[in-house]
Amino acid sequence: MNTPADSDLVVLGRISGVYGIKGWLKVWSFTDPLEGILDYPAWHLKTATGWEVREIDAGRRQGKGIVVHLPGCDDRDQAQQFLQAEIAVPRAALPELDDGEFYWNELEGLQVRARLADGTTVLLGRLDHMMETGANDVLVVRACDGSLDQRERLIPWIPDEVILAVDRARRELLVDWDPEF
Repeated sequence: MNTPADSDLVVLGRISGVYGIKGWLKVWSFTDPLEGILDYPAWHLKTATGWEVREIDAGRRQGKGIVVHLPGCDDRDQAQQFLQAEIAVPRAALPELDDGEFYWNELEGLQVRARLADGTTVLLGRLDHMMETGANDVLVVRACDGSLDQRERLIPWIPDEVILAVDRARRELLVDWDPEF
């Protein structure tokens, strides 16, 4: 099986540890729900030697995380080779989203503009990444060329209240956020 280009892959998680003595692996899943990562029977794993396609033959929820087993990985020593490997699937394998829904990786890199009281906008920076906090997801916005200042900002993902618009074509996110925050 050919491995797609990096740009055609979407990272859904990471191998975070080994589990037990029979080659099982702990997975840090970025999907919601966590078990969603198990919906993909073949994963692209990015190891020290590059991407390799591996099937999973078993997986389940274990405590607050996920554990999986890969065929041929039958002891702890074999499992060690996959530590910290990124888990990705081809973009085409992802389900279609409803209007107003986005995959985080689609948003990363967008310019973030704040709408001011007079209706103008100011560039706060670029969306570097997002993080989950429990109450709501948070944008981590870092300064870029042309941004208002060099500050990093944490902006909550609250649609229609803080997040006003996402323009994929212009690669911009419009927020209602005080630039002084």
